[in-house]
Amino acid sequence: MSVDAYLNFNGNCREAAEFYAVVFGLDKPKLMTFGEVPPHPDYPLPEEAKNMIMHTRLNIGGSNVMFSDVFPGMPFTVGNNITLAYVEDEEEKIRTAFNRLSDGGTIVMELQETFWSKLYGQVTDKFGIQWQFNLGINEF
Repeated sequence: MSVDAYLNFNGNCREAAEFYAVVFGLDKPKLMTFGEVPPHPDYPLPEEAKNMIMHTRLNIGGSNVMFSDVFPGMPFTVGNNITLAYVEDEEEKIRTAFNRLSDGGTIVMELQETFWSKLYGQVTDKFGIQWQFNLGINEF
């Protein structure tokens, strides 16, 4: 499968993704906003988040680069706004890598089912590198 770069933006993800598409001669990206996400009754969506980008992806020179705005109220630090996304079709490989990177690191989000993946989680490893884990390819 792949390890992809995941870039976070502070409210200007749409502008950045569309800019990079032009720079690299790509089609206009498909954009999923936080407002398009299935609602969760325990976590109402703030009005300012509705048009922010939850996810988009560009294939630049054969490599997937994914993009998202940080959710309102979440920390954003320029220089720390990139993670590595490990995308894999085999659940056991996801679990093994997640557990190994968790050793000495910090689990940000336990592996769990989400609306886009049967298994997703986040870890910051002992070197401070942020990782996302996603079972299967998200075709969005």
